[in-house]
Amino acid sequence: MRTRERLVIATLNTRGTPVRRSQLAGRYGAIGAAFEASDVDIVNVQEVHSYYHLHLLKTAMPSYGEVNYRPSLLGPAGGLVTFVRGSVAARGYHRLPIGAGLEAPRWSRAAAPFKGMLLTRLDRPGVWLANTHLLANYDGDWSDDSRFTPVHQGQLESLARMIQKLDDPIIMCGDFNVARESSPFEAFCRRTGLVDAFAGHCPPTFHSEYLEAGKTAHCIDFMLLRGLEPTSAEQIFTDKVDLPGGPTYLSDHVGLRAIVVT
Repeated sequence: MRTRERLVIATLNTRGTPVRRSQLAGRYGAIGAAFEASDVDIVNVQEVHSYYHLHLLKTAMPSYGEVNYRPSLLGPAGGLVTFVRGSVAARGYHRLPIGAGLEAPRWSRAAAPFKGMLLTRLDRPGVWLANTHLLANYDGDWSDDSRFTPVHQGQLESLARMIQKLDDPIIMCGDFNVARESSPFEAFCRRTGLVDAFAGHCPPTFHSEYLEAGKTAHCIDFMLLRGLEPTSAEQIFTDKVDLPGGPTYLSDHVGLRAIVVT
């Protein structure tokens, strides 16, 4: 009889806002220290934009012996890094399509070529980890008529093709920048067979005080599973913490943590 194994997984977009006075070193030190003191086996982080960002996290997380990322000129490709307490059997990186005819702000068009999916295969248990970050939707409009919908559809279709090639079990995490109720996200889950670890009940994952007036926070960060059973799921980094520069959230996003069994 095969022994079932327990894994604790977390995901967090680490950027934090505002960019000015963001207390970068303090925030990253606190994020890393929180994971180092936790029982989390796998940490997927997004928006680790430079090797300095990566250094801050690695210094605070020495027990994570495997740190997977695709090197690029300025930092981890796509800002994606996966920390593992354990051994890694395989690594890969998949670049997402830019999106033809993207009618979006200049910053979005510049950022589109740098989005991707980082792949990590654990040695034991043999689980695929997929860490991703899609193009940000600065309009906060996830309707079918949104100017961001075509590029998100293209990115999710590209992700789906890659996920369909992977053997189970799979854990896919990240900042999808699409609302749970949006049609592209629903189509992606149907096509890949991935299931939300929160069973569709995860509260908003973006701190509302960072939104423009009149905008509503949505669940845009996900932990999706295939071939695995979640036993619990919760949000983390939900409250402000005291840093030398004053109380602050450790990121503009809320993190997710789940326990799964293989």
